[in-house]
Order: sequence, then structure tokens, then C-alpha cells
Amino acid sequence: MSKKDIIFLDFLIRHSWHRVSRMYNQKAMAHGTTMSVGFILMIVEKSGTLSTQLGPRMGMEPTSLSRTLNAMESSGLIERKEFKGDKRKVNVFLTTKGVESRRMVKNFLLDFNQKISSKLNDRDLKGFFNVMNALDLAIEEVELEKNMES
Repeated sequence: MSKKDIIFLDFLIRHSWHRVSRMYNQKAMAHGTTMSVGFILMIVEKSGTLSTQLGPRMGMEPTSLSRTLNAMESSGLIERKEFKGDKRKVNVFLTTKGVESRRMVKNFLLDFNQKISSKLNDRDLKGFFNVMNALDLAIEEVELEKNMES
């Protein structure tokens, strides 16, 4: 692999993610929602999920998360309940409407992932996962170097 190819690895990842993100947002907008709402619908567990766990899992700032959760609650997708024994903690649960919306999001994601995997053989898919793991390791390395400089 040439140096030129290596320089553009992150560009290709960003370009692909931009296209995926745009597709997700367009699909969400067609249903009167956002990609962030779709991701929250997918990660809230049946037994509830602490609201403080959602932000880090989604890469959202607390203010944006709070605004999104407020909108989801107003539209009847979620309900929030105080955590037993600790009023500072809030569990997020999907409502019946939220479960129905989650099913729609899940079906779309499964269909899209099937389209991707149908274009790859097992070796290519394994290589993709290896590349994504290497990307995570490289990010951790850069973040560690950044923290050491601080």
C-alpha cells in the first residue's frame, strides 16, 4: 500500500460514514424523527437504561441528549422514572409507541446491514472487522498521546 493510500484511509471512512449518516437522517426525517432518536430507540433496554449511560454510548453532549430525551418524552416514545433508592438517577423506558418505532428502526437497520453483507464474502467481512478494530486501536493511541501531552 502506498503512502497516498494510507493518507486517505480516514477520508474513505469519513466519506462512507457521511453517506450512511445522510441516509439515516433522510429515512428518519421521512418518519418525522431524527437519527439520534433512532439510535436511542435501539439502545434503551427493556428493563430500562440509565439516562447517564445514553450520552457516552451515543457520543452526545448532555445538553443535546437532554433536548432529545425531552422531545422523545413529549412525543410519547419514552418515559422516565426515578431509579429506586436514588432520585438523582433516572431510568429511561420505551413506551408502546417507542417499541413500535424501535421495531421499524430495527427492520431498516437489519435490511441495510443485509445489503452490505450480501456484497461481501466471509474473508472480506472478517477483514472489515479487522480494519475497524485497528481504527479503534489507533484512536485510543492518539487519545493516549494527547492525554500525555496535557
